[in-house]
Formats: sequence, structure tokens, C-alpha cells
Amino acid sequence: MNYSIIMYIVGWVLKVEAAFMVLPTAVALIYGEDNWKVFLGCGIVLYITGKLMTLKKPDDNRFYAREGFVAVAMGWVMLSIGGAVPFFLSGEIPSVVDALFEIVSGFTTTGASILTDVEAMSRSMLFWRSFSHWIGGMGVLVFILAVLPMVGGQNIYLIKAETTGPEAGKLVPRLRNTAVYLYIIYIVMSALQFILLVLGDMPVFDALCYVFGTAGTGGFGIKGDSMAGYSTYIQMVTAVFMLLFGVNFNFYFFIVSKKIRSAFGMEEVRWYFIIFFASVALIVLSLWINTGSGCIKDAVFQVSSIMTSTGYATVDFDKWPTLAKYILCIVMFTGACAGSTGGGIKVARFVIYFKQIGKQLSFLVHPRSVKILRMDGKKIEHNTIRIVNTYLLIYIAVFFVSMLLLSLDNYDLTTTFTAVSATFNNIGPGLGMVGPAGNFSGFSVLSKIVMIFDMLAGRLEIFPMIVLLMPATWRRNG
Repeated sequence: MNYSIIMYIVGWVLKVEAAFMVLPTAVALIYGEDNWKVFLGCGIVLYITGKLMTLKKPDDNRFYAREGFVAVAMGWVMLSIGGAVPFFLSGEIPSVVDALFEIVSGFTTTGASILTDVEAMSRSMLFWRSFSHWIGGMGVLVFILAVLPMVGGQNIYLIKAETTGPEAGKLVPRLRNTAVYLYIIYIVMSALQFILLVLGDMPVFDALCYVFGTAGTGGFGIKGDSMAGYSTYIQMVTAVFMLLFGVNFNFYFFIVSKKIRSAFGMEEVRWYFIIFFASVALIVLSLWINTGSGCIKDAVFQVSSIMTSTGYATVDFDKWPTLAKYILCIVMFTGACAGSTGGGIKVARFVIYFKQIGKQLSFLVHPRSVKILRMDGKKIEHNTIRIVNTYLLIYIAVFFVSMLLLSLDNYDLTTTFTAVSATFNNIGPGLGMVGPAGNFSGFSVLSKIVMIFDMLAGRLEIFPMIVLLMPATWRRNG
């Protein structure tokens, strides 16, 4: 284990977080809030700590998968601890565990909250809370790679450990350029949504906060009713951009690069939209059969919100018919595309799973047949299949252990099941006590710690957090 390179990377994470603290400091000054002292002080401490960790560049630049997993996991843990301090020191979230839960939910773009009255928070804290979505959406390590050279040619291990989906690679020959292109797309889309929201008469502060939540597919609102109180225009603009941020960013890169055939040849993106429109149609049908009116607007918004793991709400969908809630639970697990800011298991994995099922069924009928699995016209490598299958097994194991631990709180099955589903899949709201009209404040400290782990594991695709807990990881020659 190359400890020096891990410390160096984590140090840069802290320095970047310190730089990000400038924005909520400015917001506090603009609105005349004393919290500017809290943010400024935290920023200074984070910068000094990060500076001390990066004073000396590592003599050994060797950097492999193990270091990549540990660096990303440790980076996110330290990022979360640093980000929780302002909530605690300001007194706006007086519990350490609650403050950590809230910021982890922000950075992992989950959107689950322990706050019972979000509108009682100061503007600067609301800004920091929402801004954490934007920081975590694309990934802080990806940001660092975009703005400075890190540790030589092994940076691909950082990208693989932090980006979502079964595969991660280069869009262009130089990995740093890949990170730059990803962030350019991210920023341009965020700016476009902001402009459209402001044109719809949304206040600038509100627009910024909701853009942060949409771009990162996070879902922290600054209103008690999430987005129910805004106009239909604002809701539909948000719904469209939630859906767009759930698309694999490779799709946009191909479009910009005029590789139209490659863009529209992506199987995952096609299935993503098929699942979306089919889910909307079924929910509208369910609402029409049970209530006599199927609100297409709310169906589009909620499927877009839950499928991309954003978590905004325009209605209390916990009151919808059972079929409609069942569809939302399905897309909660399906999630968005790999390589997007969305959560869930990812559409790409489900495409591979169903291809494997088809291959096995075909083999039962034709035992001597040889069928090669392909995606986007390319052979799916055995290593990718092995990783995808391992991911599912670990996912199921972590899910049920989390369910077991949360059940100690003795809440109903719907609340317990969807609380784990919502945090592990980085969705935000669930059903029952944690529905769109509820929150996570009633859970015990143990349950909140379990869900904090689940949110980090879900955002980092499980493996980095599992590797972090393995004793063999920390053996120098292990």
C-alpha cells in the first residue's frame, strides 16, 4: 500500500473543499448572516490541513487499483467530515451524527434529510447544503483531475473508483482531458438550466439551489413542499433536466464530437428512455383507473425524479395507487445511466444481466451454441461480466444487512425497506415515514450511521467502501 500517495490525494481533496467554502461565505455576507465566520474558519482549517498533507510530493508515484479505491473512499469520508462541521458549529444542526448524515446525503446526491423544517435554515446553510450536490454529482476527484495533474499515468484508477457504472475509461487519449470535457458538459448544462429557470421568474437564489440539486441529481429542496409550489413551467424544465443529467455523459460527448451514430447507438441510453416512457405510461394509467384522472405532468416529474435518484417532488406520491408506487420502486432500483450523475444500480448493468439471462436460456435449448455478449456492437469482456455479477451479490448482501440493522428501530416494513432503498440507491425520499412528506429524523443513531455508510457505498459503487473495510487492504505488501 502506497500510503504517501493516498495522503497526498486526500490533502488535495481538503484544499479543494476549502476553496468551495468561499461561495457559502460570500452568500452569508450578502445576506448579512454571521455564518460567514463559520465557513471562513472551516475553510482556513481545511486548507491548512490539506496544505500540510501535500507539502511534499510522494517519492513513490506507483498507483494501482487498491490505492485508487482507498484514496477515493478516504477522500469522500474526509470531504464529508469537513463539510459537516459548518452545520454543527453554526448550531443549525446541533447533532454530530445528524450533521454528518445531512452533508453525506448532499455530497452523495441522495437528498435524504433529517430536517423537520428546512425553511428555518439560514440562506448560507441552504446554499451549502444544495451546493454539496453539485460538488458530489460529477465527483471531487474528477474535478481535481480536471484542474491539475495529479500522480502520473495511473489516474484511471481514480476515475474508475469514483465514476458510476460497470466501466469507466477515456473519452480522449489524455485522461485529464476526459475530466475537463466531463466538467465542461456539466457546467454548460447547469448554466442552461439556470437561465431557463430564471426566465420562468424563479428567484436567482432558488434557481441556483435547484440547479445544484438537479445537476447532481440530489434533490435537496429549500421549500417545505419541495417543488410543488412552483409553476408548471419551472417543474417541467426541472423534470427535463433531471432526465438529461441521468443520461450517460459519453452520449453528449459523442454529440458534441459529431459522432452521431455512436451517440444514438448506445443501447443503455435507448433502454433508459424506453424504461422512462413505459413507467410514465403505466403510472398515468394507474392514476386514471383509480382516481379518474391521470396527471401526466406529475407522472413525468416523479419518474424523472426517482429514476435519476434526484428526489424532488411535486405531489405526495405516497398517496398514489399501489401500482404507481410499485413502478416508482422499480425505477428506484433501476436508476439512471452509467457515467451520469444519477444513482441506482444503473441501466447498463440491467442490460448486461438480461443479456446473460438470454444467453443462458439459449444455451439450455442449444447446448453447443456459442453466443458472444455484445453491447453497442462491442464484445462485453469476461472481466466486466465478473465485476457486474460481483457487484450485484455485494449489493444484495449490503442491502439485507442494512435492512436487518434498521429493523431494530421497529418501524413498519415499508418505511424500513424504502429507507434503505432510498439511501443505498441515493434517491432521497421513500415511502411511509420517509415519504416525500416525511424525513429521516426519527431513526436511531445506529440506523443513521448505517444509512450514512449506505449513501457513501451507493455513490461510490460499493467497492471502494468495502475495500476500505478489508484488513488485507492495509497491509503494506498485501
